[in-house]
Amino acid sequence: MKNIALLLILALPLFYGCSDLEDNYSTNPNHKLTFSVDTLAFDTVFTTIGSTTKKFMVYNKNKEAINIESILLKGQGNSGFRMNVDGRKGTEFSNIGILPKDSMYVFVEVTVDPQDKNNPFEIKDSVEFLFNGIKQSILLQAYGQDAKVIKGGLFINEDTTFTSERPYLVYDSIVVSPNVTLQIEAGTNFFMHSNAKINVFGTINTKGSLESPVTFRGDRLDYLLQDKLAYDNVPGLWGGFTFHPSSYNNLFEHTIIRNGKNGITCLPSTTNQPKITFIASQVSNMTGNLLFAENCHIEAANSEFTNAEDSLIALSGGKYRFVHCTIANFMGSVKSRTGISAVTLLNKSPMEGKEAYPIEKISFENCIIDGSKSQKSGEIAIETDEDFEYSFLNCLVRQENDLKNSTNCIFLEGTNLEKYRRNGGKEENYTFDFRLKTNEEGFNAAIGKADIETARLYPEDRYGVMRVSETVLPDIGAYQYVPEPEEE
Repeated sequence: MKNIALLLILALPLFYGCSDLEDNYSTNPNHKLTFSVDTLAFDTVFTTIGSTTKKFMVYNKNKEAINIESILLKGQGNSGFRMNVDGRKGTEFSNIGILPKDSMYVFVEVTVDPQDKNNPFEIKDSVEFLFNGIKQSILLQAYGQDAKVIKGGLFINEDTTFTSERPYLVYDSIVVSPNVTLQIEAGTNFFMHSNAKINVFGTINTKGSLESPVTFRGDRLDYLLQDKLAYDNVPGLWGGFTFHPSSYNNLFEHTIIRNGKNGITCLPSTTNQPKITFIASQVSNMTGNLLFAENCHIEAANSEFTNAEDSLIALSGGKYRFVHCTIANFMGSVKSRTGISAVTLLNKSPMEGKEAYPIEKISFENCIIDGSKSQKSGEIAIETDEDFEYSFLNCLVRQENDLKNSTNCIFLEGTNLEKYRRNGGKEENYTFDFRLKTNEEGFNAAIGKADIETARLYPEDRYGVMRVSETVLPDIGAYQYVPEPEEE
């Protein structure tokens, strides 16, 4: 009985407190609520696939409590938006009290119904707050996107063309069978779900253009950190490409492959015919290697290979040529580098008990090879049991100046190590831009230092900028220098 009496005594202030609160609700029409946003905007949401949950804050900055008579989702759930207030789901809530100088959360999600449209379409709703005879509202906004959904695995057993009218949302694997070619039109976008992979036993040709590249990326369209670090800048969101021994004559032209686990893995083949050709493409932001190949024939021009936890380019045996490529590892964000060099060349077995493939020939011409490793250890690792043919011609390299088989190369030093790239890193929320810029003195070691005869073979850079003219000399790397407005 004493315990019950004690509980009743302790509870009395709570009851009186509630009564006092009710008696002291503000009736002043000049007392308004304030909100953390005036519009709660969602990134593009694929139809039938629910969004992540977003929230906004409701503040009572007045000196008196406010009774919110009604919180109403105007569309009543018909727009696809859903609301949660004070831990309860619904479309309308009544008599929600909010203390002076206090706040509360409102959580919102959205699921968009298919509309059989190729282009994104806008949907809107609003959350209305009614109190003291006045109304305030928060706009809800999202863009829906119909997509071609691939679930349960897709085996391509005959020559096929993927068109660009709608994006592809891939949940499992796409498998290109032997002796089959998959053509992908310019402007086609692939959004890859966690662990989704593309296995190529036949041939894949992506025919992007400068204006309409082909893109492979993760399917997270939201932010890891609120409005700062986009998931699109986070690696490890999907599986990557594997090219099997039977696969040859693959082409990536104006193609972007990003934020996977391993970018491109090429299993042991022969060098008698090309495995992959990269033209004006980008592979970036992986948790493993960007490009790993064993005994393959690969060529790349005007392409960017940047940012990975492991090597950007790891080659074990085979024949390779890289011309006017930017190869640079400044991996940051939620992942960090392992310390492996940006470029690793193996002329011996990559592991005990595994067959060793000889390197026939490797050349890097007019390339940038750089990264965040120290200059002494360098960004090129050559592991060999015997000499093999390799060359670095007119390259900008982070390496000690004793790199064998190098001709007219520039070795980065001191504070100039990162001065060639435009931006990237924490300040830009890990959005990197490897186009050339100048330092405070107007200097960039890559500008005008490329071999002109090699550049004439590739007269335009990755973005279509002319490399060679009567007044301009070619620059090292995938990008020709274009002055920014403030630098003119």
